[in-house]
Amino acid sequence: MPRILDYNGQEAVRTETVASIVALKSQDPDSKKKQLAQVTASNADEAAAAEAAGVEMVVCLSDAVLAVRQGSSSVFVTAAIDFTGAVTLDELLGVALGALSDGADAVITARRLDCVRRLAEEDIPVMGHLGFVPKKSTLYGGVRGVGKTADEALNLWRQFEELEEAGAFAVECELIPSRVMAEINQRTAMTTISLGSGPDADVIFLFSSDICGEGARVPRHARAYGDLAALHTQIAEERTAAIKAFRADVASKSYPDATEVVGVDDAEFERFVEVLRKS
Repeated sequence: MPRILDYNGQEAVRTETVASIVALKSQDPDSKKKQLAQVTASNADEAAAAEAAGVEMVVCLSDAVLAVRQGSSSVFVTAAIDFTGAVTLDELLGVALGALSDGADAVITARRLDCVRRLAEEDIPVMGHLGFVPKKSTLYGGVRGVGKTADEALNLWRQFEELEEAGAFAVECELIPSRVMAEINQRTAMTTISLGSGPDADVIFLFSSDICGEGARVPRHARAYGDLAALHTQIAEERTAAIKAFRADVASKSYPDATEVVGVDDAEFERFVEVLRKS
């Protein structure tokens, strides 16, 4: 793994660097291209699992970077700057620099081009987010793929061009039709990260919660490789059963019994009681 100096000037090793991620675009088109994998992580356990599984990249909210770094010092961490808490360009810059100081390698924002440009001006590695952006879903009339008509796909392509011009080195591409994504991927210099946008991208991305089967429903674009929802249900049932049994034992006065209390020597106890009586 490459050795770097992080944003605090400390030596570190990373699975990938911005340079190696950018270099994915320059691979020989006739060869079997290398693709990276990205998942979400919100805490140390999820980051450690990603590293152990060989996943190169994780994305987390900007305020979770410290926790994620406790779980993995080597995965490439992208900090997502949400729509709250960083309203002005200066506030956005402050949050970005804070995330980098906490251990992030890059930031991602779905904010306007001026936001991307402001971060890029400071040489902050910044990713954009195009296609379906969940928090902007009302603009699309609900949850749906973006780029399903020729006009919409062309408008999407113009957004890719503008984002690249603004200085983004990579872009999360969400719910873009697979064939449209393949055409765009051939034409943009940005590293593409596919979330539900087909296999023709430089990085393939899924939410850890979907991968692990934590939700009641698996999105159409996702695939569940585990069934943590069933384990969570089992844990909840076991917890309730255990507490119910405890409550029943309290009611029947069978807890605690003689083996579960602290004993005292008979002579010491008698002396204690005698002093109490005299007083």
